[in-house]
Amino acid sequence: MTSTADRAAKRELGQLNTVLVANRGEIAVRIIKAVQQQGWTAIAIYSDADRGSLHTQLADRAIALGGNSPTDTYLDIAKVLAAARNSGAEAIHPGYGFLSENADFAEACGAAGFTFIGPMPKTIRLMGDKRAAKQAVTEVGVPCIAGYDGADQSELRLITEGETIGVPLMVKAAAGGGGRGMRLVTQLEELPAAIAAARLEAKNAFGDSNLLLERALINSRHIEIQIAGDAFGNLIHLGERDCSLQRKHQKVIEEAPSPFVSDELRAELGQAAIRAAQSCEYLGVGTVEFLVAADGSFAFLEMNTRLQVEHPVTEMVTGIDLVALQLQIAAGQPLGIEQHQVQLHGHAIEVRLYAEDPANNFAPQTGSVVRWQPATGQGTRIDHGLLAQDQISPHYDAMIAKIIVLGASRSMAISRVQRAVQDTQILGIKTNQHFLTQLLADEIFVQGQATTDYIDHRLTIAPPPNALLTEDLALAIVALLNEQDPQPDELRYWSNAQAMPRRRRLLIDSTPYQVTIAATPQSVSLSLADMTATGAPLATHTVIEPRHQDGKICATVGGVDHAYAYCYRAGPNPTLFLHSRSGQIELIDLTYEPPLSRNAQTDGQICASTEGKVVGLAVDVGQMVAEGELLVVVEAMKMEHRHTAPHAGVVADVPATLDAQVKKGELLLALQPARETNSDEGQH
Repeated sequence: MTSTADRAAKRELGQLNTVLVANRGEIAVRIIKAVQQQGWTAIAIYSDADRGSLHTQLADRAIALGGNSPTDTYLDIAKVLAAARNSGAEAIHPGYGFLSENADFAEACGAAGFTFIGPMPKTIRLMGDKRAAKQAVTEVGVPCIAGYDGADQSELRLITEGETIGVPLMVKAAAGGGGRGMRLVTQLEELPAAIAAARLEAKNAFGDSNLLLERALINSRHIEIQIAGDAFGNLIHLGERDCSLQRKHQKVIEEAPSPFVSDELRAELGQAAIRAAQSCEYLGVGTVEFLVAADGSFAFLEMNTRLQVEHPVTEMVTGIDLVALQLQIAAGQPLGIEQHQVQLHGHAIEVRLYAEDPANNFAPQTGSVVRWQPATGQGTRIDHGLLAQDQISPHYDAMIAKIIVLGASRSMAISRVQRAVQDTQILGIKTNQHFLTQLLADEIFVQGQATTDYIDHRLTIAPPPNALLTEDLALAIVALLNEQDPQPDELRYWSNAQAMPRRRRLLIDSTPYQVTIAATPQSVSLSLADMTATGAPLATHTVIEPRHQDGKICATVGGVDHAYAYCYRAGPNPTLFLHSRSGQIELIDLTYEPPLSRNAQTDGQICASTEGKVVGLAVDVGQMVAEGELLVVVEAMKMEHRHTAPHAGVVADVPATLDAQVKKGELLLALQPARETNSDEGQH
């Protein structure tokens, strides 16, 4: 075990040989590879939920933290430092999220003799406080958004200031970022509820309930500038990224360069970013974020004192490895590149693949990945930390991979990323894959006209194609039947007499259907009918010469040859997942289960919409509530899910408890409808 004094001496000499990566998932994998490419040793840490995960397998050594929740693992400073001491590390790279912008952690690293791969603690502390950050950059001439960032945090003062600023208004957590503790107010009567909700979320996320108010810039662009600074006073910027396509204040698509930013505006933004970096003596790699209006005017939003999720698009167009640059700076070396040497080549786009259900208000999804095969191709890069059979846990972020492409032009990059999204195979859980396909084909995006409010307020989210009407469904059903009849293709369905029709009851898109099957060795005819309907079938398909090949079902349907990858999960309710270009199809065989009723009544039963942690209970037993009133808040994958009253009533039971982990569908609260009262009641 290396002593604190030895580590401090090595730090002074710029000698780094072993780096502990204080993170998980795709960013841990990214950093581990960069460390090893330097010829150094990479150390991983992991929670119980991450045991055996990809980042632990790629690292030279891995150390268990014990526990599952972020607080008990990746956010526990004492555990992280103990792991670093036990591993013989000289430096710690925090990645993004978790402790990456925690000034106390950066200080603790230095005190223990470790090199913190990031800016100085005072820089993190200054830029982490949005109020102090705005004051600092204003002093060096960087324009800021009008608002209130005072020390008086009383509800009365915030409401008064909000009325002065006017709507639309943004209520924001003073600490942290990532869209948490943020609420948009379009009518002043919404302000008290927005303040309460933002306070709660900010307290749970950052341990700091302080807020600030800003005038909301509608139809603006979210443009950020990548900067880098060394210990010799050199500061450069590496161009911009356009991160305007967001939902719930979280980025979905990022690109570089921006289709909106001219060379002149890029130079102005770059200089403003460098002034902001100078205001806090920035050392390392960081990002300055701006909101840019339609006329090209811009205002400082915040500074992220860490590596960004979307850093790969800058790497693609500049050819500069930003993680390697972080390691170089931390080792006390100069940047080795001047501003005039930074050149942008081509166009890069990144999309974030999330475990979420866009049709259900983007609710995060948990479960087991049964197939994972990232896309490949010219100019395509997939950053991920996934292995097949991995469990997607409710404890961490819902992002499971980043799909990044580079093209000679923006149109080529769009075509390549569309293909890469379609070709990426992930089966077993719901994702935003179809939503990404829709978004990348949307005319507003293609024309480069999307602004920050586009997804949440102006984009109509189309549901996935009706599986009943697609030929893909026919292939999925045949694959399911074949898995349940494991014979050679040439013998399956063979009979010396006329085959009798068979029936299966399948759950498709949460609705049970009856499928009638008439099969021969050469073809399978399928007829689907809704279990709750009578009359003619809803859809019919004929599959010609179905066969298995390399984990795919291959056949001819409608005169066209198809080949789709699929996975089968045996059990009481056999399930098949099929990957098609229109998205994942999931079939559950309910043939031997009691019939399901579509009209099952759950009135008054408030159940968890996702697996997660109860972070808010707004009511007590016996309390009267109005329709739409907040009842319970469940946090999952860094997002809060608010459960409200479906009707007026009385709270009859509250099984949920604060800080408890709940499963999706678990009963949180029972609500009895309000009893109608007689107008003469109480008069006698």
